[in-house]
Amino acid sequence: MSAPTVSVCIPAYQAGRHLADTVRSVLGQTFGDFELVVLDNASTDETPDILAAFDDPRLRVLRNEAVLPIADNWNRAVASSTGRFVKVVCADDLLHPDCLRRQYEVLATDPSIALVCARRDMINETGEVMAPNRGLRGLIGRHEAGTVIRKVVRHGGNPLGEPGGGLFRRAQFDAVGGFDPRWKFPMDLALWIGLLGHGDFFGQRESLAAFRIGRDSLSARAQRAEYAEQRALSEGLATDPGWHVRPLDRLVGAAMAPGARLRRQALFLVAKRQGERN
Repeated sequence: MSAPTVSVCIPAYQAGRHLADTVRSVLGQTFGDFELVVLDNASTDETPDILAAFDDPRLRVLRNEAVLPIADNWNRAVASSTGRFVKVVCADDLLHPDCLRRQYEVLATDPSIALVCARRDMINETGEVMAPNRGLRGLIGRHEAGTVIRKVVRHGGNPLGEPGGGLFRRAQFDAVGGFDPRWKFPMDLALWIGLLGHGDFFGQRESLAAFRIGRDSLSARAQRAEYAEQRALSEGLATDPGWHVRPLDRLVGAAMAPGARLRRQALFLVAKRQGERN
């Protein structure tokens, strides 16, 4: 049997609450030539039972004997995949039915594009849309990598979005070393930056994924640590001579960063209050 064209990888840990919905959103894609690899990171909740209930030849379930650190777990999920193109989806996020098809069409027709990302909806724990069509401001369409890096520095946060919104080439993922364990919160953005060293960026106007804002998620607990890591990553880009970031970009980013942090915190606060009412 030949390898699938696209691999969707879901690293799952204690993911029982939303995992079934996430898996169904992947298996419901209009694009047919894909595999779904779910790596259970030694969960002790109902995660194994939920996965065992699915009967679909496109789904492969793997399990770690002991809990791995986040980056190691995510990298193992991708290493276990066989597709030429890869998408990593967090175990509580969702994909639009046309997500794989629309993103595959971009990468498959232009080898000079290293990363395609789509806008996404921000949803709460019950799946209600809190903020539609978020992200990629000023980044719709094709952009040279250096332009995107300067946008990242000026944004003060992550303007490209979470893993579920992106699709990339496995060979380039391997070339940059995968997810960098030195980063915890901006691990996805660090990967996007590494991939942009291999080609251009394409931003899709449509919302093709949904990022779930949960009370107990890693992002919800980030707070100051996330902000500090984000600033350190941005400063590293600003001082890297290879990206030609201007002093003005660096100043704008420093000014914008607190606002980006507050906007994100506000969404998590609203989600927490909505969750407490349900």
